[in-house]
Amino acid sequence: MNNRRMNVRNANATLPLAIRKKFDELQERLGIPFNNHALLYNAFTHSSYVNEHRRKKFTDNERLEFLGDAVLELGVSRYLYSTEPTMTEGELTKLRAAIVCEPSLVKFSNELGFGNYILLGKGEEQTGGRMRPALLADVFEAFIGALYIDQGMEAVTPFLEKVVFPKISVGAFSHVMDYKSRLQEIVQQNNNGQLQYEIIEEKGPAHAKKFVTVVRLGGHDLGTGLGKSKKEAEQEAARHAIQELKSRQVEGEN
Repeated sequence: MNNRRMNVRNANATLPLAIRKKFDELQERLGIPFNNHALLYNAFTHSSYVNEHRRKKFTDNERLEFLGDAVLELGVSRYLYSTEPTMTEGELTKLRAAIVCEPSLVKFSNELGFGNYILLGKGEEQTGGRMRPALLADVFEAFIGALYIDQGMEAVTPFLEKVVFPKISVGAFSHVMDYKSRLQEIVQQNNNGQLQYEIIEEKGPAHAKKFVTVVRLGGHDLGTGLGKSKKEAEQEAARHAIQELKSRQVEGEN
């Protein structure tokens, strides 16, 4: 088994110099130098490339994708568990599913420019495979799998903190959560008073209008939200209000 693994690593390491230089640029741009460069190359190697270079015995990224999927779920689960103490198990599961779903992974992959580095066969390249959503999502997971093998969660977590977690903290996945209901439950549990939502501003032209909403508790502003609809703005205001209540709780405990 050890010899087989060594052969796989060596095979992937024999990529043309020009391609290896591109991956050197990627590592420098990400600020993540790999110890085993062949793992990085492997993460971006599509099965179509392997099929067209059978004599060189390259390995595709499907196994790394399998591992990366599990590592990503673990990383996101740990983050949500520590940052969302008021969420139920069902709510945590729903939010995690939105974060690790294919459309989200495609966005992460595109933001990092991963499509430019995928090794494709000529046929896959000609049919637009480089921009295929499933392929981009797979590469993102495979990269995480490769990084995990190369450097462990100690490197994966900082990567997620740069690429994934900021999207969660700014409410990019608010559309899948009912923050208004959560806020109402928190307020009722503590008998804090009556919640009121008010649109305080409308921005932009009629065809791209955005709404600014404030949620008040007992007459005092608790959170402000911006959204493309009144409902979205209210959900965002509620999310910020929950964060405010959590910070007050922490300050009270200290």
